[in-house]
Amino acid sequence: MANFGGHAIPGTFFLLYGLWLTVKHTLRHNWRKNQPKGRHKIPPVFNRMDYFEGGLTIFAAFVGIMVEQFVVDGPHAHLYDQGNHTWVKLMNWQHSTMYLFFGISGSACVLTTASSSVPVGVDRLALSLALFVEGFLFYYHVHHRPALDAHIHTLLLVAVFGGSGSSMLEVFVRDHIILELFRACLLVLQGSWFYQIGFVLYPLSGPEWDLTLHDNIMFVTMCFCWHFAMAMLTVAVTSFLVGIMSKRCAEKGRNIEIGMRTTSSNSNSQKALLDESDEE
Repeated sequence: MANFGGHAIPGTFFLLYGLWLTVKHTLRHNWRKNQPKGRHKIPPVFNRMDYFEGGLTIFAAFVGIMVEQFVVDGPHAHLYDQGNHTWVKLMNWQHSTMYLFFGISGSACVLTTASSSVPVGVDRLALSLALFVEGFLFYYHVHHRPALDAHIHTLLLVAVFGGSGSSMLEVFVRDHIILELFRACLLVLQGSWFYQIGFVLYPLSGPEWDLTLHDNIMFVTMCFCWHFAMAMLTVAVTSFLVGIMSKRCAEKGRNIEIGMRTTSSNSNSQKALLDESDEE
């Protein structure tokens, strides 16, 4: 949608998606570190997290498509107007296509988790293709637009294609925490930048931006670097806090297990003494 809400919806999706991946991959990394060598069986909780992620991605993609198609001024599933011989709301159709591929990515995530016959890495491949299609659409989305409008969307492509390349690399390099957190960081950056695009092109209050002023282009470029720094800081802090919490939970679980073993051992010793006493 050509309004602030049309940028806030995908922005919220990518922000939450990036934070979710940060939490999930940090937990899995901490679990892998604490496992003895040769153990590869994934606990059911991680499978449930993958099901949740895939299902939520499919749902969000479906909602995005419905909003783009059936909003008041949307195309309502009409691509071509036979009467006027014109295309109908191609911008909404482009956004719908973007959501479609993220729905495919969510489906791949669910299938990879549910069936061992699906090759490992298909989920990452599908996500990489979804991000590539998003960047491909946006590249041709801004032609013949004012300079600032075209530039602010072009900066978005840095995060989009970077995330696509990182996800493709994960197809071949699995369970690499740096790549996983880098992908999450680029998704957070993408989400915050969608909001920035909305504020620049469709300000909620105050004067409108001059879309031809070169100083505004310089500021927006610098602002993108600030968003990148904040995305890295957000992912780092979130990963650090999740690591501390998972470590404390693991230590608490071990203490409980040790306490139960100690209690069981004392009970067995007492039973043995009673048996010896009865025999005497």
